[in-house]
Amino acid sequence: MIRLPLLLILLAGSVPTALADTTADEEIRALVQSVAESGCEFNRNGSLHSAEAAAEHLELKYSRGKRYANSAEAFIDRLASKSSWSGKPYQMICDGEVHPAGNWLTSTLARIRSS
Repeated sequence: MIRLPLLLILLAGSVPTALADTTADEEIRALVQSVAESGCEFNRNGSLHSAEAAAEHLELKYSRGKRYANSAEAFIDRLASKSSWSGKPYQMICDGEVHPAGNWLTSTLARIRSS
């Protein structure tokens, strides 16, 4: 009989974490989708890639490095802003303007959260 309340307390404590993980995953997927739909070019290690190819690359990095991205901010910082191979920052080139990918993604995250 004592075990049931303890079990309920333990389960209740895990719900906020599960919700936070879901929110982070949804935000990260929305960021990747925003890259795909941006129409921008993506500079990765000196090579230009389409928005769709950039989104595929970020999705791959996320699927492999999910444990390092427990929030959208961590995803941006740890996986989506620079090459893990060369250390060079990624760039978004939109309408001829060059933006560090981390800045572009952070601004996009703010728009996602405000809508």
